[in-house]
Order: sequence, then C-alpha cells, then structure tokens
Amino acid sequence: MNNASIFNDVIGPIMRGPSSSHTAASWRVGKMAVQMLNEPLASAIIEFDKDGAWTTNYREQGTVLGMDGGLLEIDMADDAMKESERIAKERNIHISYKIGSFENNHANSMQLYLTGISGKKVKILAASLGGGSFEIQKIDGFKVNMKGDFYDYLIWSKSDIIKDVQELLPANAEISISENSGAYLLSINSSTPIDNRIMLSIERFSEVEKVSIVVPIMPIISGKETKLPFTDISSLIAYSQLHEKSLGELGLLYEKCRSGLEEQELLIKMEQIIEIIEGSLAIGLAGTTHKDRILQQQSNLVKKAEKAGKILQNSIINTIVQNVAAIMEAKSALEVVVANPTAGSCGTVGAAIAAVAENVEANRKDVIMAYFAAGIVGAYFAMGPGFSAEEHGCQVECGASAGMAAAGIVELFGGTAEQGLGAASMAIQNMIGLICDPIADRVEAPCLGKNTSAAVNALSSATMAVSGFNHLIPLDQVLETVQRVSLQMPSCNKCTGLGGLAITPAALALKQKLEELQNSELQ
Repeated sequence: MNNASIFNDVIGPIMRGPSSSHTAASWRVGKMAVQMLNEPLASAIIEFDKDGAWTTNYREQGTVLGMDGGLLEIDMADDAMKESERIAKERNIHISYKIGSFENNHANSMQLYLTGISGKKVKILAASLGGGSFEIQKIDGFKVNMKGDFYDYLIWSKSDIIKDVQELLPANAEISISENSGAYLLSINSSTPIDNRIMLSIERFSEVEKVSIVVPIMPIISGKETKLPFTDISSLIAYSQLHEKSLGELGLLYEKCRSGLEEQELLIKMEQIIEIIEGSLAIGLAGTTHKDRILQQQSNLVKKAEKAGKILQNSIINTIVQNVAAIMEAKSALEVVVANPTAGSCGTVGAAIAAVAENVEANRKDVIMAYFAAGIVGAYFAMGPGFSAEEHGCQVECGASAGMAAAGIVELFGGTAEQGLGAASMAIQNMIGLICDPIADRVEAPCLGKNTSAAVNALSSATMAVSGFNHLIPLDQVLETVQRVSLQMPSCNKCTGLGGLAITPAALALKQKLEELQNSELQ
C-alpha cells in the first residue's frame, strides 16, 4: 500500500455538493468508468446494494449529482455540474438508479452497467472509501484495484498472455491478471503514458478482444515515490527533533517523497487549494441561496450580534463560528469547495486556520505550512481509520478535521512538531465516538454545529499543547482507538439517516417537507 497523499487523500478533492463520499467519489468513479467503453455513452444503470449505507440517501447526499457529472465528463468546478441531469437529457444519455443485491465488501459500494452508442458494454464494481477516495474493484467480473492515480491499461483476452505482454512493457509498468470463467483481464498501471506503438502491438494479438486506456484523475500520480526519512509517528518526532523541523516542514517533505515532485511545485499546489478554500469562505460570507437545503444563510448573523453587543466583542471564537458557517453554506449551495478532509467536515480546517492566521498576522508562507502540518496529520488518519462516516461515524470526519486544524494552528503559533501532533491527539480524543446523523439526509445539521465544535476544539487543543499540557495518549494509539470504537457503534449511527437526530419527530417532519417540495417541482 502506498502512503496516503496529502493532495489525493486528505486536502481535496476540489468539488461541489454535500458529501465527498457520495458526490466526489461517485464523480471520480463515473469519470473513470466511462473511459472503459472506448466510445460515447448511451446509457448507464447505477445500482446500490439493499444492505448498504446509501439506499436511504444516495440522491439527497449528492451521489446522483456526482455520478451524472462524472459520466458526462463535466469538470467538478464547472457550473454545469448543477445541471447534470438536464444535460444528460439534452445529450440523449439515459442514466438511472436502482436498489438491488450484489456481492460487495463495503458499505458504500456501487455497481455500474454502462452501454455505448454501438452497444459496447462494461460492468464495474466500485466502493467509495471516504473523503472522495475510491476503489474500482471489479470490471466485468474480473478483480482489479484501480484508484485513479496511475495510467491504467486494460486488456481483455481469451487466454493468459501476461508473459508476452510483459516483454513489451517499459520497466516502470506493472502488470497483473485476473481470470473469470476462462477469460482474462490484464491490468497494466504506469506512472507515465505507455508508448502508443506498444499498445497497438498488444492490440494486434489474436487473443486480445479489446483494450481500454484510463488516464489518471487524481492530482498526484503514484509510482514516483522516494524513500521517507521516517516511517511512523514516533520516528517522525525523532526526525523533527534531530533536524529541528516543524510539522509543516515535515508535511512538505512527506508529500515531496510521496509525489516525487519538487518543493516549489507542491507549494504552488497548496497555494491554489488555499485560494479555493478562501474563495468558498468569501462566497459564503457574501450570501448563498439554494432551494434544497434546510439552513439558509446564517454566517452573517455573528457580525450583527457582535455589533449589537449581544455576544463577546472582538473574539476569535466569533470569527471561527462565522467562518465555519460560511464555508458550510457555500458547500450546501453547490459552490466549489475543498473536501478537507471531507465535504461534511470541510468547514473546520479552513475556518480555524483563517481565523488564527488573521489573529497572529501570519504571512502567506506561514499559512501554507500550516496546511502541510494539517495535511500530514490527515495522511496518518487516512492510513488508519480513513474518512468514511459510513464505516466509522463522524469521529472520522469532524474528528479528523479537528486534529488536522489543531496541528495547523500549532504551526501558526510557531510550535514544534511534537506539540502539533500532541494537539492533534487531544483534539481527536475529544471527538471519539461522535456519530453521523444528518437531519433530513442533508449534510447541514448537526454537521454545522459539529464543524464549529471541531474548530473551537482545535484552537483549545493547540493552545493547551503549546502551553505545555500533556496529551497522554500518542496520536497513533488515538487513531487505533477510533477504529476500535467504530466497531462498537451501531450502523444506524453511521450516516444512514436511521439513527440519532435523524429520526427525531422534528427531523422526520423536515424531511417530509423537503420531499413534498421536490415532488411539487417535478409535477
């Protein structure tokens, strides 16, 4: 398993919609799947397992929005994403959704049946892993492992030709083979494009039935990694002390080794992401509207209350509350946001770092390094429990974002790497066991309050860590605890809409009201 990438798996994707698991991962799966047809799409059927987590909320949480956009190859940042269903009709592409039963190993599994304009077909099994990460697990019944971070070449063959194909491939290409009912699928992944002449030679083999080329869709292409000078959290701390490196500097070094890219390129990438986060904050503060949501603009209320003398004056807490609400409101209005590390928790890190950076008068480089500090904490979280609320509850969304933000704030305070990890440990400790129970299946409430609590928790944890408080439990053991606790949580409290606040009379009444509104608009 590759180390998690800060840009692939933690701070990103750049997206629209309420949920990174539903919207961003589905967009990515659709974007990859349609490439496998090798011809324009005519129709698609998307199936969810009746025992999975998405049967109750796939439309409300943006799976349709994301999948339609991916299949139509609309860029996530394009406003056309908001009109994907209309665009599909205009192109005469029929996309439908159903609940069924199929073999799978993840709560967020989906099965795609695609048909091209000449009748070509492909069947794909995929899973959304949380935070927009995904895995394509089967193609036409053949086992594969595709995550969008390589150039992937798929070869359907009547016989096992792996040795013949391997002789033609460059050294950096890896090949695997899967057998199903006497037929074979060869899967080649490469960090760079394979020469077209090689692929044409392979396509001419008499045993080959078809070939598909799937280009990477992730920001960082795998296969270019270099060796990290630390292997785990304890060796990271030792390295930081020996070389006097801050956690942000180590985050930058981590991603340099993970990506194979130079530091300057990574700094530019992070700057671009921060600009999008700050843009979503500005959009939220300016005011957003959207019919299909339960909370309209509230971020403007903080300044009004402060001016009226109703709340604390000139408090950083006020700024954090306002910032969280603004980013969450932008997300709920389908504006472009950054999953950080998920869409459901996208308000925490951006809101907290912006507020603290303003308070301490940080320069731009300081802010960038704060995000790299947050990113490396998120990378270890990704390699631990991951970010899927359907598997672990909100402790891996707002819990993860609290730990990331705490580490980023320590970086802005000028604290050490050990203090940053200690702050992350304390912040996550405070969120262990947090359930995921979106009201009316919209990722708005209690998500807004949880993001706000996570951001304030991050500030207090960073303050404690830099002041010298003892976090007691090392971060790696805290992450292990998150996984252990998730096994003890009932599935109804893991983003299914079947537990917690989601089944209160008030929540059910809101859901019914929204459904009636949708039905009236369709008539």
